[in-house]
Amino acid sequence: MPKIIHIDMDCFYAAIEEREAPELRGKPIGVGGSSRRGVLTTANYEARKFGCRSAMPVFRALELCPHLVLVPVRFDLYKSESARIRAIFGRFTEKIEPLSLDEAYLDVSHLKTSPEAVAREIRAQIREETGLTASAGICHNKLIAKIASDWNKPDGQHYVPPEDVDAFMRELPVGKLWGIGPKMRAKLAALNIHTCGDLQQLDKLELARRFGNWGLELHELSRGIDTREVRTHRIRKSISSENTFSENILTLPALTPVMRGMLEGIREDLARKHADRIIRSLVIKLKFADFTRTTAERASSSVEPAIYEELLAEAWKRGQNKPVRLLGVGVRFRDPEGEDRQLDLW
Repeated sequence: MPKIIHIDMDCFYAAIEEREAPELRGKPIGVGGSSRRGVLTTANYEARKFGCRSAMPVFRALELCPHLVLVPVRFDLYKSESARIRAIFGRFTEKIEPLSLDEAYLDVSHLKTSPEAVAREIRAQIREETGLTASAGICHNKLIAKIASDWNKPDGQHYVPPEDVDAFMRELPVGKLWGIGPKMRAKLAALNIHTCGDLQQLDKLELARRFGNWGLELHELSRGIDTREVRTHRIRKSISSENTFSENILTLPALTPVMRGMLEGIREDLARKHADRIIRSLVIKLKFADFTRTTAERASSSVEPAIYEELLAEAWKRGQNKPVRLLGVGVRFRDPEGEDRQLDLW
């Protein structure tokens, strides 16, 4: 039976800022967003008590918490700390699958020590050497390990042994499953489905009829079934660039030159870092003044400005002439392993 640990650092960026500036401890902190038009990269637990969260517009966070302390993002520092933590993981296993700077899967199946003890020791070494805390989820598969790492946050861990998986999944809210956001939760709630146990009452055919291929995946996820292995090499699915404007853009012609400039950055990134990758599609994203958003995408094997202009016009039309506060430009890559699943670019 595999032994998988999911390690998730607690409010990683904010915790580093508190460590670097102890006078911030106990205060609500938002990292990111140098102006009211920006967005928070993360918020510490004190700020979350007021409803502040990552990706929230700064002006909204300040409405919820007027005494929120805004701290600029320092990615070089966060990357440095992430490397130190990754080195600690390497003392226990070579099978490490990073998901981001602050979380990773570890396969410790080769160790005779119990996975709970391994997770405790990893967390202890992280605290001792970095002054930061981490939480852990432990199970025989990645799906449940990741869910469990959120169970006893902050600075805790939760183990779901194989014999407890059925009971654990039956009571689990469907919103804990990856891929189920607010819209999907609403659709399921309309069917009186609130837990994975409720979802288990629908057979594969019914789920496929209602939700297509995603319904078949829900059948497996709701039962805690996940056969994915910990992959030490994760293949990047896409690259993108975003621009949040200091003032809303009111017309489509005003967006076009901005988009062209951003395309140059995408081209440079492709040439320097991803020359061996095959492009699958081109993507444009717009976020409007009312914070609704839309994404337009088209298949293409190369960066074609004319296609991007058509996608921009398509996305603009969907907004019905609403002012634009953010423009995103990107490409998706073809998966060399033949697993081209539809993933969110941003």
